[in-house]
Amino acid sequence: MRHAEFDRETVLRAAMSTFLVNGYAKTSMQDLTKATGLHPGSIYCAFDNKKGLFIAAIEQYQQDRNEQFQQLFANDRSAVDNLGAYLALIVQECLSCDATQACLLTKSLSEMGEQDEQIKQMTCQFLQLWHQSLAMVFDTAKAQKLIAQDSDSQFLAQYLVMGIYGLRTVAHTQPNEQVLQPLADKLLADLLRCEPVK
Repeated sequence: MRHAEFDRETVLRAAMSTFLVNGYAKTSMQDLTKATGLHPGSIYCAFDNKKGLFIAAIEQYQQDRNEQFQQLFANDRSAVDNLGAYLALIVQECLSCDATQACLLTKSLSEMGEQDEQIKQMTCQFLQLWHQSLAMVFDTAKAQKLIAQDSDSQFLAQYLVMGIYGLRTVAHTQPNEQVLQPLADKLLADLLRCEPVK
């Protein structure tokens, strides 16, 4: 059978947005055909089923986010300045009140983590890669002598991840820049002097 021709990334980003807005369980094949412009047969032919499309959408999301992260940190600014810009981007995503700006990985883990081991393992792996990327930024900050040389980059990355989750949660009830940006600034300031409790 000949596969229907379509732009895979465009289709996956459309599916990604639909899953972000509706969640996996509440997304129907009708929703997906409407969002992607594909006929159900084309979706089944290309992705096997709804879960296959969901997994491919998560993989595309991870690729997009990783490229965005790399671009944001690939410059001559200091690691601390880049972290500030990264947190400002998170704040802007929160302020958009746009469900498609949420984190598909954490949303998928919350909804599907206890129901599907494959999705749980994949999302945990991608979240761990994010964590490692952040830890590398703190390694760079140490190399630039912006934080103490004995700082624990893994701990700082975990602390930052926790703070980002917190920002996203606060934004659900207070999507206000005057609330979120000072919290992001305080988070960064705390990171620069924080050490794990012994």
